[in-house]
Amino acid sequence: MNQNEMNLGFSDQRLEEMLRVNRRNFFSKSALGIGSLALSSMLSPDQSELKANSAKNTGGILKKLHHPVKAKRVIYLFQSGGPSQLDLFDYKPLLNEQHGKELPASVRKGQRLTTMSANQASLPMAGSPFKFSKQGEAGTMMSDLLPFTAKIADDICVVKSLHTEAINHDPAITFFQTGSQIAGRPSIGSWLSYGLGTENQDLPTFCVLISKDTGGQPLFSRLWGNGFLPSVHQGVQFRAGKNPILYLKSPPGISSQSRRKMLDRLKELHEEEYQQVLDPEIEARISQYEMAYRMQTSVPEVTNMADEPEHVFEMYGPDSKKPGTYAANCLLARRLAEKDVRFIQLYHQGWDQHGGLVGGITNKCKQTDQASAALIQDLKQRGMLDATLVIWGGEFGRTNYCQGKLTPKQFGRDHHPRCFSIWMAGGGIRPGISYGETDEFGYNLSVDGMHVHDLQATLLHLLGIDHEKLTYKYQGRRFRLTDIHGNVVKQILS
Repeated sequence: MNQNEMNLGFSDQRLEEMLRVNRRNFFSKSALGIGSLALSSMLSPDQSELKANSAKNTGGILKKLHHPVKAKRVIYLFQSGGPSQLDLFDYKPLLNEQHGKELPASVRKGQRLTTMSANQASLPMAGSPFKFSKQGEAGTMMSDLLPFTAKIADDICVVKSLHTEAINHDPAITFFQTGSQIAGRPSIGSWLSYGLGTENQDLPTFCVLISKDTGGQPLFSRLWGNGFLPSVHQGVQFRAGKNPILYLKSPPGISSQSRRKMLDRLKELHEEEYQQVLDPEIEARISQYEMAYRMQTSVPEVTNMADEPEHVFEMYGPDSKKPGTYAANCLLARRLAEKDVRFIQLYHQGWDQHGGLVGGITNKCKQTDQASAALIQDLKQRGMLDATLVIWGGEFGRTNYCQGKLTPKQFGRDHHPRCFSIWMAGGGIRPGISYGETDEFGYNLSVDGMHVHDLQATLLHLLGIDHEKLTYKYQGRRFRLTDIHGNVVKQILS
């Protein structure tokens, strides 16, 4: 038994739930039902107060949100592997001038390197082989690798000063997705499901899409796991093919009516067990069975692209007709957003260019640039962008020096957590701006740094949540997504 558990063997959260259930049962089973009526009155505050600013009627734990809501949903385009900011958004002409020269010790400042480049005899600086130009009315600098993103320059905010604490992939991705480098914490989507609940009872609150056949660093289901939150809040992965969600389809010979009868009997058994042991996970299990039943109709509907007009496929690119590709997943993300799915997480692997950067990053941009821009344009023309927060970026950036031998086309860049770029759009974000700066070598922060917890705090703020107040008590401590750090970056808010 865990030392932090109480004498009866139950955690604080479990005991709290049991006491709540016992009180409810006592009142509801009283002879005249007076207690039940009184309890109902106490638990049902004035609905007019909650209507505009509440998560209670959607199943979320928050009875009232902390801030005015700017975003109703999030689409997170996670570029796994660490895209090179120096070849996409962070233009450094001095780096081109110093190409091939040793990284000055005054710039590195003795900061740690990964084991992949720490033992190199030299650290030659590598300028970008790609051309940069100003885009949009604001003149946002972008690489020629991003011709489609350049067209939406006035719709996005490019953050050039993000920084993280992790220098290797797994802890870095885990940090972004859960707020901790150590596995086991709830992911962002799980926190939002727990706090805000759902606005669509027929689809999961938290959906996960992974580009197929992209290679790169492995992704683990714990990245979209519920951690110590109830299991009903975990992400649900959609896959390419005829069966987007595993084990959802009924076996041959089982009709919808038979399935319904089976679930009704199973629910009765679970409710009987719940009355005896008062385990909240039993209620979660019942809820998930019911959701799966409803998804047998809703999932085929939302994943069937037959009703999309040809001009939409053309906007997202030819890959949008190939299930499981990044383009197809961006289009599916828009369809899920239309159905009021709260958090939609896309993962696209393969951005880890330790070598062969020129060809590697060119290929990744071809796979993602058009569809990413199309998603913003599509949401905007449908009047959905203002209520949808879109985030594009990876777990860290790349070094300004070459990993391995510096050659014209085969050089690579190592991991760089100290400063890198992402972009955001919609959902209360100021469009057409750049935030933060790095030094002239692109190695250290210069102005307005944004920590990972700052990004997470800002995300929650846009959804109406004070990041310090959405907590869950586990093993004697109240946990939150931003741990004990994080500040809302108000300069990027509209």
